Amino acid sequence: MKYKLLGRSGLRVSEICLGCSTFGTNWGTVGVDQETSRQIFETFVEAGGNFFDTSNRYQESQSEAFLSEFIHPIRDQLVIGTKYSLFDGFSNFDDPNGCGNHRKNLVRSVEQSLKRLNTDYIDLLWVHIQDHTTPVDEMLRALDDLVRQGKILYIGISNFPAWWIARANTIADYQGWSPFIATQIEWSVVERSAEPEFLPMADALDLALVSWSPLGGGIATGKYHRGALDPKQIYRLAPQLDPQRPVMWTDVTQRNLMIMEQFVKLADAIGKPPAQVALRWLMQQPVVTIPISAARSVEQITENLAACDFMLTDEELRQIDQITRPAIASVMPEVGPYPYPMLEYGSPALPGFYSRMLLFGNVENKIINHRRKFPYRYNPASVS
Repeated sequence: MKYKLLGRSGLRVSEICLGCSTFGTNWGTVGVDQETSRQIFETFVEAGGNFFDTSNRYQESQSEAFLSEFIHPIRDQLVIGTKYSLFDGFSNFDDPNGCGNHRKNLVRSVEQSLKRLNTDYIDLLWVHIQDHTTPVDEMLRALDDLVRQGKILYIGISNFPAWWIARANTIADYQGWSPFIATQIEWSVVERSAEPEFLPMADALDLALVSWSPLGGGIATGKYHRGALDPKQIYRLAPQLDPQRPVMWTDVTQRNLMIMEQFVKLADAIGKPPAQVALRWLMQQPVVTIPISAARSVEQITENLAACDFMLTDEELRQIDQITRPAIASVMPEVGPYPYPMLEYGSPALPGFYSRMLLFGNVENKIINHRRKFPYRYNPASVS
């Protein structure tokens, strides 16, 4: 395992981040029990991993609770990142201030995360997703206050437009506030629409790119191209596979399956599993890029960690770029490239995830938002 500097900071983090969204059983088959979670955690640490990604939202806050027990003996050796914005735990979806990016929810969320993680500080706090309501100065000043209090050490931002992040860091630099050192984006061989904006921004601002769903919800593992699906296994994208019974993301999933046909052949020629090639491709990007690898078994995390053990050649990188170029197109053309589909609805890598429900609960239609001049194109909200 090697280590990278996280953006413009001096913080040293492992070149793969362990995603802890699977730590817990409140989401059913998406997660695993405490003992399996512990084994995954220990496998990652033994390999040299020190960077962890969780959220107040994951597994209805169970992910943070599980992680707190695992990190306790070596807390200061680890870099723990968690998030706020969305409803956490089994929250009251009728509470208009129980979610969002505003100061009240930030303070409430951080205090609860500190308790669940049983720690005095959070190494990296991510703003989970843009809410289109909280002004940039309110968010930056509130985050900076928590940094000055020592409750968080660094701040990151996830699922925001590139222009917004650039503006925010310019303001932070001018005011002497803490800047964002990294941004989480959806980026994989089947989702490349962020590249034209985010790569130049990351380079110009020395901002690390941390890739969530780097395996495209599992499609980049190649398991959908290895013959008949095993009925004993869990396939997150199964509802999207039948073009005769279309659901929300069927069309883009069919596109991604076509990309993966060629990608799996290339991985076979390279002599590595498709998942390792997909992760390695991200790790060799020209800007600091760290994939978040989540797993439901020790075998999965062990295979993914092997992406640290080889390099792709320039010719192999060129071939991957050529094969996956269709993924530069938006999955929701009517709203544009990433992050706009995520802000409108969600992602094909996250079936059943509806971001606006988690940002507004049952009160979206009750909030009179004078800052939202441009209405949503998917399921427009109307104040009643």
